[in-house]
Amino acid sequence: MSTNPTNGAGEFPTDFIRSIINEDQAAGAYDGRVVTRFPPEPNGYLHIGHAKSICLNFGVGEQYQGARCHMRFDDTNPTREDIEYVESILADVKWLGFDWGENLFYASDYFEQLYEYAEQLIRDSNAYVDSLTADEIREFRGTLTEPGKESPDRNRPAEESLDLFRRMRAGEFADGEYVLRAKIDMASPNLNLRDPVLYRIRHAEHHRTGKDWCIYPMYDYAHSLSDSIEGITHSLCTLEFEDHRPLYDWCQEALGVYRSRQIEFARLNLTHTVLSKRRLRQLVEEGHVAGWDDPRMPTLSALRRRGYTPESIRDMCERVGVARRNTMTELALLEHCLREDLNRRAPRRMAVLRPLKVVITNYPEAGSETFEAINNPEDETMGTRCVPFGREVYIERDDFMEDPPRRFYRLAPGREVRLRYACLITCTDVVKDELGEIVEVHCTYDPESRRRVRGTIHWVSAADAIPIEIRLYDNLFTESDPAGSETDFLDLIDRDSLEKVIAKGEPALAKAQAGDRFQFERLGYFCADTDTQPEAPVFNRTTTLRDTWARISQRRD
Repeated sequence: MSTNPTNGAGEFPTDFIRSIINEDQAAGAYDGRVVTRFPPEPNGYLHIGHAKSICLNFGVGEQYQGARCHMRFDDTNPTREDIEYVESILADVKWLGFDWGENLFYASDYFEQLYEYAEQLIRDSNAYVDSLTADEIREFRGTLTEPGKESPDRNRPAEESLDLFRRMRAGEFADGEYVLRAKIDMASPNLNLRDPVLYRIRHAEHHRTGKDWCIYPMYDYAHSLSDSIEGITHSLCTLEFEDHRPLYDWCQEALGVYRSRQIEFARLNLTHTVLSKRRLRQLVEEGHVAGWDDPRMPTLSALRRRGYTPESIRDMCERVGVARRNTMTELALLEHCLREDLNRRAPRRMAVLRPLKVVITNYPEAGSETFEAINNPEDETMGTRCVPFGREVYIERDDFMEDPPRRFYRLAPGREVRLRYACLITCTDVVKDELGEIVEVHCTYDPESRRRVRGTIHWVSAADAIPIEIRLYDNLFTESDPAGSETDFLDLIDRDSLEKVIAKGEPALAKAQAGDRFQFERLGYFCADTDTQPEAPVFNRTTTLRDTWARISQRRD
């Protein structure tokens, strides 16, 4: 029953989850309905790992006839949640290209219903109010090899627990004085079933309900029953929730409510970064980065600011696929997907990061002209532009060597190269300062410039170039798996992962606006940062032109 193909091949991906859904459809389960959900907690910014879940849940919602995906915030912890995170999450999901339509929900929408369910569990002797402290609950819980011990309050009469629970709601008790626990099995081999906490007291203001509540449901309880309330058919979760599935099922079974089906898949793990929200928050709060959208971060807002496209992220998620076992994905794959996308869509411009002045001695001192430059050789519809040229130009300092080694095909004394789109020049002299550093190169140009030469370099006109700030980003961590290292991940931060330079750019870059993406010829892909001001552009290096993944793939083949 697949409809509306959305990928370039005209087909949806196939994986074990879609196979399960297809089997359910064939069996007539859920009356043929398919309803998924993406349920983030609004306690931080979304990262690249969430993108896989977003693409899967919303992708399934797009694939099947009449299907839909709910956007739901599991906002059950007011001490960690904020409207800032809600707004950023909504913006990120839309940026990736998905729309929930009218299906935007919050677990807090169901607080009253969840409370009523809790009272029913108490009346049915499936829950009790417990006075053990958090430390005592952990102690009584037992271990993987030893059963837990029952709380002295486990057999508290239902009427007494009901009275205490209502007084908890009324605000009579302090934080931590009581909790509501499920009564399941303290000897269960699954620790999640050893009388888990369902409600705790939190005298904290909620970003949506204000001070209406001082007790809040725990995530596992609220998640399961929110799925049930919304009629979710397939609750797609990452593998860390596999051990929580018996509790997910228990909550629905004990109350006799609508049953959803939880299915787990492998999360996305990416090299050279951390995808733990706790660690990302630590990086931000301790000032190791400049915020959640620091372009070195793996958050979607940071990737967007750095210049990544939603199409490249969706492409990577599709290539990685949906599996049952966790693996590590090379960051090079994401960069490869980005290069493939930007190569097609990014207009070309010229910029010089570390300028070295070249004086063309046989060119008229007051002379100037323009040359036609191609905006994108992959897309003729982007047309051409005119770049100014004069007697003095800037080239990259790395494109000149006074005593070059073999196979150095750029500019050197007596060597001839082509200035891209312009003319051939030959180095005739160098000018040095008192320290012996080269500060200027003298060349002659060939007005005909019809010969073929091995070296072509980029340049900008010295008279017309504009100053632009370039931020050169590298990986935030020095190791490929900082989360799995024995060294504290904070000690693995590369303190040189950001370099700022004042470069020279062609005049067309003066009009760049935040979010505009370009390929700076021979340098890489760059994106105008949000710090860009009129006539004062700031560019982030999104990625270099070097394609590590292509080489890795060739070696594997």
